[in-house]
Amino acid sequence: MSAVDLPTDGAAPRPAASLARRGLRLLWLSVRTHPRPFAVSILGAVVFGATAVGGTWVIGRVTDEVVVPAFRDGVAGTTVALGAAAIVGVAVLRSLGVFARRYYGMKAVRGMQRTWFQRVTDTYLRVPLSYFGAHPTGRLLAHADADAERATVVLQPLPLSLGVVVLIVLSVVSLALIDPLLMLVGLALFPALALLNHVYSRRIEEPAARAQARLGEVSGVAHESFDGALVVKTLGLEDREVARLRRSADRLRRARLDVARLRATFEPVFEGLPNLGTIALLSVGAWRISTGAISTGELVQAMALFNILAFPMRVVGFLLEELPRAVVAADRIEGVLAAPSRPQPPADAQVPLPAGPLAVEVEGLRFGYGATPVLDGLDLALAPGEVVALVGATGSGKSSLCHLLAGLHQPEAGTIRLGGVDLRRASPASVRSQVALVFQESFLFADSVRENLTLGEPVPDDEVWWALARARADGFVARLPAGLDQRIGERGVTLSGGQRQRLALARALLRRPGLLVLDDATSAVDPTVERRILDGLRGALRATTLIVAHRLSTIALADRVVFLERGRIAAAGTHDELVATVPAYAALARAYAQGATP
Repeated sequence: MSAVDLPTDGAAPRPAASLARRGLRLLWLSVRTHPRPFAVSILGAVVFGATAVGGTWVIGRVTDEVVVPAFRDGVAGTTVALGAAAIVGVAVLRSLGVFARRYYGMKAVRGMQRTWFQRVTDTYLRVPLSYFGAHPTGRLLAHADADAERATVVLQPLPLSLGVVVLIVLSVVSLALIDPLLMLVGLALFPALALLNHVYSRRIEEPAARAQARLGEVSGVAHESFDGALVVKTLGLEDREVARLRRSADRLRRARLDVARLRATFEPVFEGLPNLGTIALLSVGAWRISTGAISTGELVQAMALFNILAFPMRVVGFLLEELPRAVVAADRIEGVLAAPSRPQPPADAQVPLPAGPLAVEVEGLRFGYGATPVLDGLDLALAPGEVVALVGATGSGKSSLCHLLAGLHQPEAGTIRLGGVDLRRASPASVRSQVALVFQESFLFADSVRENLTLGEPVPDDEVWWALARARADGFVARLPAGLDQRIGERGVTLSGGQRQRLALARALLRRPGLLVLDDATSAVDPTVERRILDGLRGALRATTLIVAHRLSTIALADRVVFLERGRIAAAGTHDELVATVPAYAALARAYAQGATP
């Protein structure tokens, strides 16, 4: 399906193909993805159409052979019973068709919604980390929710719209057999409907796209306010956030009102055309009865047929009315699905990382988030099992280097080898199991302690307690009312910052990685506890350890200190050696000692 480039400010989309063509592709994609429920639903619509037209023939015959004679000479009870049985039989078949059409049609719609949800979610899982930095969370949520739902609304009338082809053909043929003039009156409405839809589609696409974009903006503002509730409350920003949400909601309201005005203008016309046709048909039909061209029963049949034709007109009108908005939503989703995946080697070329402590070799590494590189020509080597402290001023690239070692970003140039394996060729599964990165901001799920550590994997409790003990978290976990089964709230809100960091560290240790990267991961932990943690890691974990440190007590525990400056390794050695020989490092160490962060 052709994508639409939708600017982030919600301006009009720039379609790569006509709306009708993109709409047909969307419909075909949905039918092809879930063919069985669509097929059953269309079959039900065909049965409905055939019995609806057949029912008009039955009504016409009953009118001429039962109703009209009853006013003149009377009719036999058997004739009345047969007429009633015919009407009931047709009604039962019609009801079965309606059931099949609606039930399986909705099953197909919900199935396609699930497909969109899964595809968007799978895309979010495979795209690089930089994708999330470039797109607000609210917009990502809107793609996965509102857009996925909007893209499937148009599918609800689809089975009936396809099934009424049979209904229209049979109705037109029946009208022609009754009276060709009445047939022409009925067919005259279709060109008017097509013209009306053409005008509506051209005018609705831009406002519909703008409304969907504004919805993403509102979601983004709301998400930021909820996620930053602590900051909002602390700084007294409630009025500011309310005003910001009000402005975004007002833009969404205006965009949706633009769409609503168009719908309010065109919907009455869509509804009124069949009624005008009914009046015209009744007038012409009465004249034809007066001339003896048709009977009263045939006019009744023709009116019933026209009402049947009017119904699919409304259905097709609804389909055409929803199609532009569905196409806009699908184009937005296609924009997400077209995002490039995180590069990884073909399955048959992937190399697993070796077990045990991993040697780290970095050569000529270059990486940046824009035109200016954060890391430029960086070289680094860590021996297996070595504990190294990474020190540098704020913005020197420490966290970026940690992300690169864990494979979260791709370098612009240079090579990273872990255990002698080029990270670009390493098996992603082995990287996830052998490289553990613990951040300063520890993310915990709104689940139990156990689930936050094991992440759903079957891990014995003694292993869990081993990891908790190494992270010095076993004491406070044992004191929780439910122990390992204690639920800790969203983002671990019921725990202190130091407790959250220790649980995140235990989660990493539980995997027994070959490379442990701590990105200031114990900053909220008491220095005495931190020392016990790091001392315990030396004796209990066979891993190469890289620690981003801002405490002299932490730096002193490392085998070696690496000083990062201006995107390169400026010096390496023990803490005392660097203080004595590197003035920039000595100044940084003095700032750390005074509790400042350069």
